[in-house]
Amino acid sequence: MIEELKNNYGYLFEEALLEEINDVAILKEFKADVTIIETESYIVSIPLLLSGAIKILREDENGDELVLYYLERGDTCATTLSCCMGQTKSKIRAVSETDVALLMIPKQKMSEWLSKYKSWQEYILQSYHNRLQEFIEAVDTIAFLNMDQRLLKYLRDKALVNHNDIISVTHQQIANDLHTSRVVISRLLKSLEKQSKIELQRNQIKVLEL
Repeated sequence: MIEELKNNYGYLFEEALLEEINDVAILKEFKADVTIIETESYIVSIPLLLSGAIKILREDENGDELVLYYLERGDTCATTLSCCMGQTKSKIRAVSETDVALLMIPKQKMSEWLSKYKSWQEYILQSYHNRLQEFIEAVDTIAFLNMDQRLLKYLRDKALVNHNDIISVTHQQIANDLHTSRVVISRLLKSLEKQSKIELQRNQIKVLEL
């Protein structure tokens, strides 16, 4: 596992920290579309993403969801970090967008390494900054973009994290992620196709403008 660690985090962390991560981390793998973290669950480990992409969602009291942002290789989840520090329950749900491999770090190591390794401190602070920017972007998207613009951004983001301009997703799944109805999504997808921004295929969508 140490070689995979070096390939993914060698440019961020010093050798001693990589060795410690290798000693305490548990490798976990998930197939696509598997819930990794449930809302209202206690967090006992910090994830370091080795490969794949994870979708972070917020769920309301009725069970409706909204996609906030994606995590990719080299990322960790700031919300998870906050829960570990504050010993509070998770307010998000994390679902594997693709097949995922990640390392689970015991939460007590987070504070220990903050004082021990400057690279870890910088990594955690940068992770908080990145996630804050994505939260702001998510709020701006909801507040200032029309649904057709939100839909196109959603499709582009999904294509980018999957590294593929062809997306396998149903209209209902998109509706769930954007907190709207399938009828609205179907109508807007046809409109985007007429504008030559996407191409609708059988059970797939090709994004023409990334």
